[in-house]
Amino acid sequence: QVQVVESGGALVRPGGSLRLSCEVSGNFAKIFTMAWYRQAPGKQRDLVALINSDGITKYGDSVKGRFTISRTSAENTVYLQMNSLKPEDTAVYYCNADVSASTTYFTGDNYWGQGTQVTVSS
Repeated sequence: QVQVVESGGALVRPGGSLRLSCEVSGNFAKIFTMAWYRQAPGKQRDLVALINSDGITKYGDSVKGRFTISRTSAENTVYLQMNSLKPEDTAVYYCNADVSASTTYFTGDNYWGQGTQVTVSS
């Protein structure tokens, strides 16, 4: 079994900063890509940022230059540093992980966390 647990969501003022964390634990050999998505009320779930096992990153257009994704050397924890937050960043932020039983290729298991609420408001 694999668990994905996010933390760090909070109420923050516009222009402020916040760091989200996501830890993946359980029975697996390797985590390939880890990603953050977000979903605002009444909207679809969108990609915020992702990082693969080689450290290559990709960001959604709305967060480029403000958010930074990183992962630990053990590669089972991913962070999202969010700076210059705007009210439109308000959403539930979800962590997603591609988990594999093999260290050399992806066996196709994908897991989601329960989400953490980020609210940007004065």
